[in-house]
Amino acid sequence: MLNRTTPDEGNAMTRLAQTLGLSEFQTEIVDTVRRFVDKQIIPAAQELEHTDTYPHEIVEGMREMGLFGLTIPEEYGGLGESLLTYALCVEELARGWMSVSGVVNTHFIVAHMLRQHGTDEQKQRLLPRMATGEVRGAFSMSEPELGSDVAAIRTSAKLGDDGDYTIDGAKMWLTNGASSTLVAALVRTEHDAERPHRGLTTFLVEKPTGFGEVKPGLTIPRKIDKMGYKGIDTTELLFDGYRASGCDILGGTPGKGFAHMMDGVEVGRVNVSARACGVAQRAFELAVRYAQQRRTFGKPIAEHQAIAFSLAEMATKVEAAHLVMVNAARLKDSGERNDVAAGMAKYLTSEYCAEVTQASFRIHGGYGYSKEFEIERLMREAPFLLIGEGTSEIQKQIIAKGLLREYRDN
Repeated sequence: MLNRTTPDEGNAMTRLAQTLGLSEFQTEIVDTVRRFVDKQIIPAAQELEHTDTYPHEIVEGMREMGLFGLTIPEEYGGLGESLLTYALCVEELARGWMSVSGVVNTHFIVAHMLRQHGTDEQKQRLLPRMATGEVRGAFSMSEPELGSDVAAIRTSAKLGDDGDYTIDGAKMWLTNGASSTLVAALVRTEHDAERPHRGLTTFLVEKPTGFGEVKPGLTIPRKIDKMGYKGIDTTELLFDGYRASGCDILGGTPGKGFAHMMDGVEVGRVNVSARACGVAQRAFELAVRYAQQRRTFGKPIAEHQAIAFSLAEMATKVEAAHLVMVNAARLKDSGERNDVAAGMAKYLTSEYCAEVTQASFRIHGGYGYSKEFEIERLMREAPFLLIGEGTSEIQKQIIAKGLLREYRDN
């Protein structure tokens, strides 16, 4: 239906990172997103990123395309598509501008958690509005001094005599903290649990958009200024006597929050992998185009062996990253455990993304340091993927634990 040719970039730019075995509908969705990226996102990304401006028009375009309901079941007004379809769309969005993929990332995670673990009432009340983008999700696990030690969460929800909870504490690194209207927040409900992670509960916090005290006892203090990943809001979330009911607990039963969040994180790691693939693809596209245009010693620099070898290495890493990401997504879709596959994908793709982006930067030479060239932005975006959804060191721990589980010497 839709071809993969795009303005300015040319047919050669789509030869890497192809995905075999897609349905006609999946192919149409991914092609539509790619065309949207080339026409609407790439031309606007530089100015929006440099001015740290929220991409309202782009987000509205994604709403009209139905992207916010991509993975939400059809019975709730969504498209009911797979994690693989979602990951391929995220890959395309990140290829245009990584921040745009961040607009939908936490939304997808919260929708997944609701679909898998929510009560029937929660699904009926929230998923149809999430499918249209009327309700937008944010995901809150981290805290100011937490790092990767999720079991050490301090934000506390205390059950009162009236059956409601009072929540106090500070959450950190909320992507879409101000622009979201639904936050899935992990807090502690049991302080004397035998194992710390068993005393954690996910609360669904509905709120208006904006900064300041958005609801009694709930404050979004400010937008955190970052090196990259501009345009979207990254914030803190402060609870100070915030009141929540038992109906706000995901799934209706306290103490299951850790399992809910880990399920969401597996989806998130596939998402970060897809973003890394998209950024790496764009870095390669810029490098291979520049290398054919820039001439030294009487010929394009692409014809110098050093540059040609660098392009070959970059392309191989782009292809390998895409394949491992697709494998992790398909494994999750199959219903099989994918913690090792997701960890491998997140680790490999983020490291390769950083390497490919730096190689592209070097090929650009001095121009790569100029803000007039797109690679400068990618150089500031790629490092985020090394730490988002767990550092490479955390992924290695997950991978090693899984391997020892499967290859246990009995």
